[in-house]
Amino acid sequence: MQAARGASLTGDENDSGTTPTHRPRGRHLALFAAVALAAYAVDVVAKVVAVEKLTDRPDVKLVGDLFVLHLVRNPGAAFSAGTAYTEVFSVVSIVAVLVVAWFSRRLGSAGWAVALGLLMAGVAGNLTDRLLRAPGPLRGHVVDFFMLPHWPVFNVADICIDAAAVLILVQVYRGIRLDGSRAPREGQE
Repeated sequence: MQAARGASLTGDENDSGTTPTHRPRGRHLALFAAVALAAYAVDVVAKVVAVEKLTDRPDVKLVGDLFVLHLVRNPGAAFSAGTAYTEVFSVVSIVAVLVVAWFSRRLGSAGWAVALGLLMAGVAGNLTDRLLRAPGPLRGHVVDFFMLPHWPVFNVADICIDAAAVLILVQVYRGIRLDGSRAPREGQE
């Protein structure tokens, strides 16, 4: 009994004497928080600058018609879909922030930490607009300002969400679970 207690104090075993499969790892949680805060700050600052510099001004062509700064305030989702459901998007975003925060407690992989950090930043960035911008809380319009041909106007938060999706797919393809363990490959046990 004494040996089991000593082992549990070191974190190697839990009270039942078994090795834990999911334990929070401080460095991965710190990486998640750093990525989320940095990307969120970039999004917020970019939106403030875009509103300040682009309001009531013509488009700014950065690379001809290929990459243009074009300010829009979007009450909906991508391609301005669902403009009548701004409140629903706001509630879904609140739930998404809570779910990402919940899952971040189990991080055991740097790849997952970066992916979830970017996802948190993107969702929180657009949620901030929906909560704080006109026409009011839960109905605010998201500031978008990057424009490519044949693509919806987007912002830094949208880039973060897309990058997170790619990183999540890469982690899943590689068989790396959220806790850092590897899923067994077919034919392996």
